[in-house]
Amino acid sequence: MLAALVLALCAAGAAGWGSWQRYQAANDDSASFAQARDDALAAGEQAVQNMNTLDHKTLEQGLDNWEQSTTGDLHRQLVDGRDAFARQITEAKTVSTAKVLSGAVTELDERAGRAGVMVALRVTVTAPEGEPAVKESRLLGSLTRTSEGWKLSALGQAPVGATAG
Repeated sequence: MLAALVLALCAAGAAGWGSWQRYQAANDDSASFAQARDDALAAGEQAVQNMNTLDHKTLEQGLDNWEQSTTGDLHRQLVDGRDAFARQITEAKTVSTAKVLSGAVTELDERAGRAGVMVALRVTVTAPEGEPAVKESRLLGSLTRTSEGWKLSALGQAPVGATAG
């Protein structure tokens, strides 16, 4: 009887301890921050890839992807320049495809709804004639959280530091 009582107390203690640990994990700010970081990184990588992928045969869809991936001034610039850019791509008949090689969140301010990402890409541009041109680059993007999720609000080349020689 005593052994059964001790066993029951141990089981109740273990259940209580497990419940407390689960509660702490569910309400842990670091877990919430990690999820926000992961969400920003995934959205940033996808947006940067979208901005570097365009096929003259599916031009409208590609430009729509650009607009859906952006917000703020960058979005306005794309909307305002859409017709001129479409003419250039149609005349050039190029196809560009991007592949994300790696990415990282460089800053995250959840309260302000802002994040920064650095994304390494391999972009292949194929013209109607000649060999495809392949270029690897690092881009810095600024993200803004909108009601639809994280969107790219600025994009530019990452500066390349000097090497010791």
